[in-house]
Amino acid sequence: MSKSSINADGKEIWPELPLDEWKETYATLHMWMQIVGKLRLAHSPLVNHWWNVPFYVTARGLTTSALPYGRRSFEIDFDFIDHRLVISTSEGATTSLALSPRSVADFYREVFELLRSLDIDTEIYTMPVEIPNPIPFTEDTEHASYVAEYANRLWRILLHVERVFQRFRGEFVGKCSPVHFFWGSFDLAVTRFSGRPAPAREGADPITREAYSHEVISAGFWPGSGNVPAPAFYCYCAPEPEGFAGARVLPESAYYNPATAGFILLYDDVRRADSPEQMLLDFLRSTYEVGANMGRWERTTLEREAQASP
Repeated sequence: MSKSSINADGKEIWPELPLDEWKETYATLHMWMQIVGKLRLAHSPLVNHWWNVPFYVTARGLTTSALPYGRRSFEIDFDFIDHRLVISTSEGATTSLALSPRSVADFYREVFELLRSLDIDTEIYTMPVEIPNPIPFTEDTEHASYVAEYANRLWRILLHVERVFQRFRGEFVGKCSPVHFFWGSFDLAVTRFSGRPAPAREGADPITREAYSHEVISAGFWPGSGNVPAPAFYCYCAPEPEGFAGARVLPESAYYNPATAGFILLYDDVRRADSPEQMLLDFLRSTYEVGANMGRWERTTLEREAQASP
């Protein structure tokens, strides 16, 4: 496994992540993350737009951050360097299990055994979300792949992307989400808000109503799906202003995808660029500017001048 992200010319390397090569590990890891994510959901008070749900990128992987449990707290971390799931408590106790090939059902059982060993007695809803044909975690022996190299590549990509997203987030002084990883949809996202309520979505479920209660322009990265079968960046507006789909954005390879109702920039285009960071920033800034202008956002009160990289 490569430990360096710099090539001989001093250029930063953004790893390859071909969907076909790791799709089985992707599917298994997605379910493992949903198990841990549902623990975060069960032990976190609701925050607007479900911001209590996601994980955060760390120097070793992804974390739930501290979760309250009575007068104690616990935290669960995916470590994609040593490939372990680590559970720690505010009392100093730590336990872990190896991230290695095992079924979702076995992972579920072992995680809850570890929690009980730390005197944490809890439960979750065992049906996965946001995927077709879900199998209850307790019954899922179908998904059992874990190739460490690809899990590590995913995390290293998230490190690169998170840094650019944080810079982009810093250019906005209005209401903005953290840069966070949604384990349901399996994407790293950052969302800007106009400050205005959004029109009610007729027939929307409670989760969607809360998520889109206000006008947003959201950008993110995900490793691929049926609608975009390759790793990609996205940007969408909710509600989408008239003319957004036909707008010209940067770079030229970005395109509007009706299936996802937003602009798409393929990850491979970014990683091959002379400056992946600049190409991604161009995409984030141009799609936001188009959406904010067409949506008549009060940009002068929401933005600060773009800052140079530290």
